[in-house]
Amino acid sequence: MTSAVLTMAQARQQQFQALLERHRGVVFKVANSYARGAQNREDLAQEIAAQLWRAFPQYDGTRAFSTWMYRVALNVAISHLRERSRYDQHHQALDPADHEVAIDEADAESAARVRELYRLIDSFDPLNRALLLLYLDERSQREIAEILGLTETNVATKIGRLKSNLRDKLAAAT
Repeated sequence: MTSAVLTMAQARQQQFQALLERHRGVVFKVANSYARGAQNREDLAQEIAAQLWRAFPQYDGTRAFSTWMYRVALNVAISHLRERSRYDQHHQALDPADHEVAIDEADAESAARVRELYRLIDSFDPLNRALLLLYLDERSQREIAEILGLTETNVATKIGRLKSNLRDKLAAAT
């Protein structure tokens, strides 16, 4: 292998590492939304990073990296959720603490509200969970549509319904 090829590979790897570091919050947001328990979140985050690296040669540099990253991360997370669901059908959880949401809030009331919000978000199917994650991350409707392969109108309608549904469920819980 020539040094020019090695240098191109090294440059590509450095570019990927820099982009991943700049947008690493996306990986953790997705992992926290689709996996419970520290070990499961860590495993999912690693799988997302690995899939991002594998898919990096197909990344179109004319588009926002974070949009592409969300699309890959959500696809990995949804696949992980499906695999986990099949696994859970045949296995009994041994430790209920694995299902707790990691919250660093000092305020117990606020922490309880956050836990309830996560519990409600967990009750949604993977597509609606992805919509909520992207909405809460303040992504535009256009970007959400691009990431999830929906129309902007469909995104707006679904988000409106999800917000209403969440409001109703949160009000009923209090």
